[in-house]
Amino acid sequence: MTNEFYFNLILLFLVAIIGLELVAKKLRLPPAVAQLVGGAMIAFLPGLPSFEIDPALVLVVFLPPLLMDGAYFTVWHEFRRHLTGILLLAIGAVLFTTLVVGLSLHALNPGLPWAVCFALGAIVSPPDAIAAKAVLQRVALPRKLMVLLEGESLLNDATGLVLYKFSIAVALTGVFSMQSALGDFVLLSVGGVLLGAAFGYLVYKVLGYLQDTALVILASALPGWICYVVGEHLGVSGVIATVTYGMILGWFQHEIMTATARRRGSAFWEIMIFILESLVFILIGLSLRGVWERIEHAEKSWGAYSIEVLLVLVAVIVSRFIWIFAVDAIAKLFKHHPQKTHLQTNWRESFVKSWAGMRGVVTLAAALAVPAQVPGRDLMLLSAFAVILVTVLVQGTTIGWLIRVLKIKHVAHEQVYLNEPQTWAKLEAVQFEVVKQLAHDEAGEVIHPRLLEQYGYRANLSHTLKDAHALPDDIRKAHFDVVLAAVAAGREELLRLHRSGQIHDELLHMMERDLDIQEIAALHTRG
Repeated sequence: MTNEFYFNLILLFLVAIIGLELVAKKLRLPPAVAQLVGGAMIAFLPGLPSFEIDPALVLVVFLPPLLMDGAYFTVWHEFRRHLTGILLLAIGAVLFTTLVVGLSLHALNPGLPWAVCFALGAIVSPPDAIAAKAVLQRVALPRKLMVLLEGESLLNDATGLVLYKFSIAVALTGVFSMQSALGDFVLLSVGGVLLGAAFGYLVYKVLGYLQDTALVILASALPGWICYVVGEHLGVSGVIATVTYGMILGWFQHEIMTATARRRGSAFWEIMIFILESLVFILIGLSLRGVWERIEHAEKSWGAYSIEVLLVLVAVIVSRFIWIFAVDAIAKLFKHHPQKTHLQTNWRESFVKSWAGMRGVVTLAAALAVPAQVPGRDLMLLSAFAVILVTVLVQGTTIGWLIRVLKIKHVAHEQVYLNEPQTWAKLEAVQFEVVKQLAHDEAGEVIHPRLLEQYGYRANLSHTLKDAHALPDDIRKAHFDVVLAAVAAGREELLRLHRSGQIHDELLHMMERDLDIQEIAALHTRG
């Protein structure tokens, strides 16, 4: 196969992304589900050769930017407040699932070495950041649940990959030391945090000297990959390094990036993340053919594998339920502790947390990376794909329905934060004070009367409405509907002048940009 063939294949995937996105919207399915099924269908197209995925390449290309995207938008205050719950999921749930899968599989098949059983448990134990984001961004959950699930998905890959590496090493060498394993885990975690923090500090200093917007975007995006590569090379967690860097950049970007850089960077990231997320699930679907062909030529039949795979599936799903309900039950002991109330949850929320355990690219890449000489490799591949397929197709498609059935209401934020009217009242009062100072000359004469009037009106209106639950839609929307109508009329006239040859393309683009900015601002403020 030539390089041209692979390029054409990538073009096919990009076209498939568009079609599958439309199918998902038509059928009201999570796009990840349509892409996974679509990739599997593409894999079996006549004339298409078997598609082999390099697991190391998949991880280094896809995982860092997708982890960084999630970390970039992490809310620090909520992350720190719920850090205990996040770690109980990201470390505790992964360890418990690995243990349950390993013990169950060995009980069913005592011929499999313990290390192999636990390696398979480590492969299927961590819910995937990409799968979780692809599904959870389309459902409405209480803010606390979203923080817990998103925080878990950022950190649990590190736990699963560390357990996986230890188990594979034991399977190959037969040597295991608990003291060494714990020491390595601490080194990987702390080293990853320090490396990510170092990159975050370096970028924080460098971006201040860059004036070009494209360079700012590039200089802020590249370290996401570099952190991962350097971390893996140094023997620390590249996952944690990337997440740490992303969180630091997300925190300081308000200070070190201009509005233009943020807007353009957001557009760049939105498109890139959309493509990468879509390609990940198509690649997972494509891998089905390789798994199918491998099992067809394996020593055991599909029927012989089915019981073991089913056991792994049940162990993965049930163990998460057991862990989460047990931890939440213990958290209820703190119900009278005023500083621990954020740990509490009800059974409905516990059920949704337990059901939101979609697996994805990390599970597949880890299974594909298992050395050929490790016994039970075919079972690992088949189990990994089955877990991904079932959790994405079943859990991913039903979680929205489950939320509605359990009547879990979406809460945008907890009451410790100001609401929108209160925030606008503070912001516009400050803006009005600045305008009042600058609207007069040295002699006290008003030189910007329209600005003074405009900001005074906005500040008075916001102050009047600061105790309201939400800003009145009729006032806000009526005002900006007029603005949007004016922008639309201006755009129509601008295009008429251009089409009739009365203005140059350069002037068209310049004035169109101004109209676009006005429209974006009006749409955003109107809501």
